[in-house]
Amino acid sequence: MNFDQAEFEVRCEWGEKGVLQLAPISDVVIIIDVLSFSTCIDIANSRGAIVFPYQWKDESVKAFAQSIDAEIAQKRGCSRYSLSPASLLPICQGTRLVLPSPNGSSLSLATAVTPILTGCLRNCRAVALAAMNYGRRIAVVPAGEKWSDGNLRPSFEDFIGAGAVISYLEGNLSPEAQLAVAAYRGVRQSLEHLMKQCGSSQELIERGFEQDVDLASEIDISDCVPTLVNGAYAHHKR
Repeated sequence: MNFDQAEFEVRCEWGEKGVLQLAPISDVVIIIDVLSFSTCIDIANSRGAIVFPYQWKDESVKAFAQSIDAEIAQKRGCSRYSLSPASLLPICQGTRLVLPSPNGSSLSLATAVTPILTGCLRNCRAVALAAMNYGRRIAVVPAGEKWSDGNLRPSFEDFIGAGAVISYLEGNLSPEAQLAVAAYRGVRQSLEHLMKQCGSSQELIERGFEQDVDLASEIDISDCVPTLVNGAYAHHKR
């Protein structure tokens, strides 16, 4: 069975398996993890920080951070830098930060060959325009969340984020990509309200991180293009 959408130039598929399926036949892959990996990367990179994605709950992270002279981001509320986008607002230029995450980092590290960008609502237009410089075969991969058993849980925010990016892409869109764009355009006018009502946001708001949701809900306010080069995300212009 064929699930690679190869007959289309712009493809959209979920999760790590989506990356593994689409990366070999794509000129570039765009990872979408709105709450909160991609939003964190956009904020940090736009301020001149360099971010190293790392696997979640991997005990080797301390040794890795020491080897590259970097600080480790912690869970929300545990340190000055974390997976909370708000915690990265004061980050300084030149900061080297290791950012473990359960979704965006895993997808970012899933392929070492195909160019990887990460996008969110904040930088949807900038990332889309940059992606087209790599070629016409573009894979957009919403990360989704995970159920308690580890299975993929498709998420509202990542599907809408994927649609926002795809809405700026040119080329022949797969049905999956067309659906993401239609979903984004269908909720665009009420997105700020709906973002606060979706499951992922409700969880963060209940934990006291409503500002993270507000930051992640801002649309097309950033020209940052986070690009994964030599294992680190930085703002690269093409």
